[in-house]
Amino acid sequence: MLRRLLRLALLAAPLRAQQVAITFDDLPLHGDLPPNETRLQVAQSILATILREHLAPVYGFINAVSLEEDPNLIEVLRAWRAAGQPLGNHTYTHTGLNKQSVAQFEADIRKNEPTLAALENDADWQYLRYPYLWEGETLEKRHAVRAYLNDRGYKIAHVTLSFDDYLWNDPYARCAGRNDQAIAWLEKSYLAAAAHDIDLARQTSQTLYHRDIPYVLLLHIGAFDARMFPQLIQLFRARGFTFVSLPEAQQDPAYAHNPDQALEHGGTLQQQEYAARHLPYPPDPKPTKELEIICRTK
Repeated sequence: MLRRLLRLALLAAPLRAQQVAITFDDLPLHGDLPPNETRLQVAQSILATILREHLAPVYGFINAVSLEEDPNLIEVLRAWRAAGQPLGNHTYTHTGLNKQSVAQFEADIRKNEPTLAALENDADWQYLRYPYLWEGETLEKRHAVRAYLNDRGYKIAHVTLSFDDYLWNDPYARCAGRNDQAIAWLEKSYLAAAAHDIDLARQTSQTLYHRDIPYVLLLHIGAFDARMFPQLIQLFRARGFTFVSLPEAQQDPAYAHNPDQALEHGGTLQQQEYAARHLPYPPDPKPTKELEIICRTK
């Protein structure tokens, strides 16, 4: 009976236009930088787009380990907060749970907390984004970490839309300033991948829930992401999307259901649900090889 009621709750959502919550991982730095660009400039570009496009609050998930090597990177996090955008926990070192013990992973979460507490003041920073979306390669680890998060008042920052945007940041740093034709291809392929995965997220949502859910988009704080962010926003608007915050998106009952899967390579919420239902996940090709070789010197 309980299972039937949960299924009805998942299917019974009010009709609405498609919604998406935007989130950024790996603050204060991600990927290589193009010439004459700084980490703070990358963040300021993203923040300017958020303001100009009147977006809902955008969570940035931090790995504070980078502050050990460069304490000045704290200015990126301060800029994020000064712009009114919230921060969340992405663990201190960005080491995936599948490569750590439960105790090590929990310690990695705690080590991030002093930086978050100092920056957030009274804001809600107790969202965890799993590095690599790895939630444990065994059910024992998955259950133990989820129990730990619940005890400490954390919510999981799920992902339901990702097009592997991080793949474009390092190639852009190589091409910037010396190959305009290559950069044009990077822009075109980035938007094509985003469009494909918008369709994929909606397709898998229809299969699982027979409706659109409010999606949670994963992006990274990279230089090319910053460059493409305005065009990405326009792509979503052209597809009929409006923008909500992470907490608003995760009020949908789809996010309350635990697929309870131990996956070697992690995955989005839909990928976990597909695994739980023994469904083959649709193919999701990316121009990985082309991105690896573009603008490399021989």
